[in-house]
Order: sequence, then structure tokens, then C-alpha cells
Amino acid sequence: MNRNFIAEKPVQAWVSDITYIQTKEGFLYLTTVIDLYDRKIIGWSLSNGMSTEETSLAAWKMAVRNRKIADGLIFHSDRSIQYASRKFTNTLKFYELTRSMSRKGNCWDIAVAESFFKSLKTELIYGNKLVTKEKMELEIFEYVEVWYNKNRRHSTLNYQTIEEFNNQNKIYQNVA
Repeated sequence: MNRNFIAEKPVQAWVSDITYIQTKEGFLYLTTVIDLYDRKIIGWSLSNGMSTEETSLAAWKMAVRNRKIADGLIFHSDRSIQYASRKFTNTLKFYELTRSMSRKGNCWDIAVAESFFKSLKTELIYGNKLVTKEKMELEIFEYVEVWYNKNRRHSTLNYQTIEEFNNQNKIYQNVA
């Protein structure tokens, strides 16, 4: 991707990453798939473990349910085992897309995902008391699906919401 985080059309480039979130009962692991065109979180999973099935594969499955794969799609991630595993690699090969992975030890190549995680942790988690996993799961769902994907304004989208941006560009008008 060469740190080019702008997509001219939907389903041109997706970026994915995993972060951890502390709760009273231990960590939860949040995996996201973001379409660089409109910055929408099109796939995500929240899990107790770090297996491929619970993280990258679960988020990928949601992403392909939410947006149909197009020719020329680039999927970018880091080199963690969840993305490098045979199961995930074979899944991506099935879709015949272009695979892109960050250089070793270079987090800047997934800056859009890292930026989302920073926003999430700053706006939702930091400064708040630790909560149960169940409560955190509900709060993450509300943050992603209600706030971030529908109501939050994005500087990359000229301070429009994702919905406003897509409506202006007549994208996905009849898609959830």
C-alpha cells in the first residue's frame, strides 16, 4: 500500500488490525476491517482469545457479508500470526485479491486502523472505570455500529459522517 490510505472507490482497499482492551475480567481482543474509501468498520470481532478463527477470520467474514468483494481489492494487515496463518491465507486466496502486509516492525503501514483504535480508546475507554467483559462488549458494539459508523464526523471525509459521505457520493444507498 506504500502508506497510501486513500481509496477512490469502495472495496478498493481494506485495512485490518487487532488491539486489546482491558476489562475487570481480563482482556478482550478487537479485530477490525476498515474500507479505506469511507473509513467504515465493515467487519469486526470481539473475542476472549487470539486465535485466527476468533479474530481475523471472524472480522473478515463480517466484512464480506457487508460488502461484496470487487476485482482489484487490496487487503492490508500486519504480519501477526492471525493474518499469516494458513487458514486465513487460504481464505484470502479463495477471493483472489491482492494481499499487502506491513513491513516487519512497522506500525505506520496500518495507520488507519491504529488511528481508529486510538479514537476508540480515547473516546470510550481511557479515564473510565474498568467494566465487565459483557458491559465492554455492549459499549464496543454501540461505539462501532452506532457512533463511529453512523454519527461520528471524520476529517478524512471532510468532516462528514460516513452516511453523509456515501449519500453525497450515491454509494450503498440500499445497503445496511
